[in-house]
Amino acid sequence: MQLEPSSPALAVESNRFDDAASEQMECIIADLGRMYQERNEALREVERAHHDALLRLSLAADFRDDDTGVHIMRIAFLAEALALRLGEPARFARMLRKAAPMHDIGKIGVPDYVLKKPGSYTAAERAVMNQHPEMGAKILGKSRIPLFQLAAEVAMTHHECWDGGGYPKGLVGAEIPLSGRIVAVVDFFDALTMDRCYRKAFDDEVALTMLLEQRGVAFDPRVVDVFVEHLPEMVAIRERINQQRPSFESLVDRT
Repeated sequence: MQLEPSSPALAVESNRFDDAASEQMECIIADLGRMYQERNEALREVERAHHDALLRLSLAADFRDDDTGVHIMRIAFLAEALALRLGEPARFARMLRKAAPMHDIGKIGVPDYVLKKPGSYTAAERAVMNQHPEMGAKILGKSRIPLFQLAAEVAMTHHECWDGGGYPKGLVGAEIPLSGRIVAVVDFFDALTMDRCYRKAFDDEVALTMLLEQRGVAFDPRVVDVFVEHLPEMVAIRERINQQRPSFESLVDRT
């Protein structure tokens, strides 16, 4: 017996087919959603593992300058705060907080006789020291992960100077990426206010004077002005990091 196109039996059969197809499609969509979520989580785990490894390499480089290793943690949170005060998006500030600790990762390739020299560098020693931005960029820059691309940018440019007198490329003004300009200011101030193997720490007033002397010379005037405007907040962040000593995991796992 053939069913008429408009018969109730055919309509019921058609509805059953539609329901089965709809249920099957829902299952496929759910499976794809789970696969997509699992894939993204796996990628995040790989990125976290890479970030953790690179941070620990950064710590190894920093230990050679600072036996506490806390300098790079201060740079992370100071750079984030300064980026926000400059009006940059929160996402950029968070990325910079994660990338900034890797700014001097290239120092892992600088020999101790240069890195820890208490006096002035010879021309040859200065040439060796000035290679560390490019070394850092080579370590970080081959990754396609945006975080490591930003970290490579910071490593390469945080010793460039606003007036073009920096290294390694002699960039001028806004040619220097904002990430490098921000890290240059917080790194300079923080480094001045910590003990080094070749000198004692300067107090904040002296460091501030030295920073202002380099406004428009080494450093972006606007970045310096905003840092100075919010100096009490920056000092409070520094002291909080000194007291709490947050772990590397806090940088890797935070959003």
